[in-house]
Amino acid sequence: MGRVVLCIEDNPDNMMLFRRVLEASGFVVRAAFNGLDGLQIAENEPVDIVLLDINLPDIDGYEVTRRLRHSANLKAACLPILIITANVQKQDVEQAMAAGATEFITKPIDIFALCDRVEEYLSACQ
Repeated sequence: MGRVVLCIEDNPDNMMLFRRVLEASGFVVRAAFNGLDGLQIAENEPVDIVLLDINLPDIDGYEVTRRLRHSANLKAACLPILIITANVQKQDVEQAMAAGATEFITKPIDIFALCDRVEEYLSACQ
């Protein structure tokens, strides 16, 4: 099985784009369309990295990040978390990093550059 990317994104078009490009690059994509489902997957299934939107329908990406960082599951607590969002204000970046995000990436994104970033983080974790 390939390396697993958990994509927590409520927009179906964005999810489809992420899935297509990441799977074409050899990653296995697990999808969650809200924060609570994403937390459940991260804590109970094999995941290597998280791509996380901020604006989710239940709890926001900041709260997802905080909960992952405080998880009793040490693997989940240490996952690289790449925030991917259209929120571009300085306070958005500060809030994401304070919550424990590994990196903050603004939309629109270069999807192929994103694959490279994911690969870099996963290579560093081996």
